[in-house]
Amino acid sequence: MSLLGYNTNKDIILIRRNTIQCSVVLAAVQKMQNHPTADEVYDEVSKEHPSISRGTVYRNLNRLDETGQIHKLNVPDGPEHFDHCCHGHYHVKCEKCGKVFDVDMPFIPDLDKNIRNKHGFDFTGCDIIFRGICPGCKKKEAGRKR
Repeated sequence: MSLLGYNTNKDIILIRRNTIQCSVVLAAVQKMQNHPTADEVYDEVSKEHPSISRGTVYRNLNRLDETGQIHKLNVPDGPEHFDHCCHGHYHVKCEKCGKVFDVDMPFIPDLDKNIRNKHGFDFTGCDIIFRGICPGCKKKEAGRKR
């Protein structure tokens, strides 16, 4: 829910109320710490709050991303994932199970400054996602080969 307010300069500003539902969704993402999808967050939240709707969870995930409290990660060939860590870092997606993990490597700030901008874009950011096979899936594969 949004409310209109005024600052001391008489400008209209938008004040967003921090609802209980929003706090519950944020707590779930922070607790899960595994780059969950919206459906996974909904499943987690609905365990303790069965009356919460899927739409409410989705709206609050987007709101939390807009306010910088979580980061929405656009994953190619899959659903969006939500990250509790908002500092610059990279990710890897398992090609077998689709789970997303953090990559342990230095973040390259201002990477977009190195782009030769031949098309006139205004760059607003990027999500670099590596591909690979996670340890869990490698273990399953090794078990099948025996």
